[in-house]
Amino acid sequence: MTTEQTKQAAPGRWASIAPEVRPSAFKNADGSIKPFYLSRRFDYLPDGRFELEITNYADAGGNVPLVKMNIRGHVEWRGPHPVADGAQQADFTADEAYDVTPLHAAFVDVLNRTAAEGYEPWETGRTQSILKKAFAPFGLADGQLFKEYDLIYIRDGLMFWGARHVDGRGFDTEANRPAHLQIPMQKLG
Repeated sequence: MTTEQTKQAAPGRWASIAPEVRPSAFKNADGSIKPFYLSRRFDYLPDGRFELEITNYADAGGNVPLVKMNIRGHVEWRGPHPVADGAQQADFTADEAYDVTPLHAAFVDVLNRTAAEGYEPWETGRTQSILKKAFAPFGLADGQLFKEYDLIYIRDGLMFWGARHVDGRGFDTEANRPAHLQIPMQKLG
């Protein structure tokens, strides 16, 4: 598909098929990469905007939710990506909203130790905006918009994004744009 065809196929609601696993930037005591688990719900809107809800879990089965993030912003289409015929480079910028809701007491404790400055005390189930604010747990600096240099590939009712780098690096620069496909989301409805 061309960029235009992908943009026409993308509108709608997409969701994880099952809990997903990704490498994090953190390491276990033995030096191995620490995994993290999540599920995604992604709405691509016809005007180039997106809404993304990510829930991170403590376990691979997705039974113990830790935190939910709601992100809204814009997609910039950058042209073909070489990972697969029809894949497109897509930059996601959270320029409308980036909200964090801790869902577990252990995660609340982490936030109150690492992201207390500039925020009300973190509480389970209480949402706070981190848009353009320093947020150490996600490596965001004051005034910085969250942006990822990613990809979108749509095939057979599935939407693929880029797979995280095995060393846990994010997609925070063009040089870190992914080179492999992630587990897909399925289109709902």
